Amino acid sequence: MAERQSLDDPTFFHIAYRRGASGQPTPIIRGTGIRVQTIIVAIQHWELTPSQIAVEYDLTQAQINDALAFYQARRREIDAAIMVEDALERESPQ
Repeated sequence: MAERQSLDDPTFFHIAYRRGASGQPTPIIRGTGIRVQTIIVAIQHWELTPSQIAVEYDLTQAQINDALAFYQARRREIDAAIMVEDALERESPQ
């Protein structure tokens, strides 16, 4: 637990880290299992608005705003995670 807390950035109250199946820390919306990268994919690829995402995932606008601000601050980290996931999806048999 101490390791997880050390990753959390107090600037982003609604964002926390959890370890995924791979053991890698993944930023999520605190209190949910929703990854920050899911919010970004919803905006960039599914072309949902922040308001639509809030309704779809039962999130507050503050949670969405924090996820977007976190993405701006950690764009490389989130973009890299999205690219890895996209590559894995392309490799897996349909």
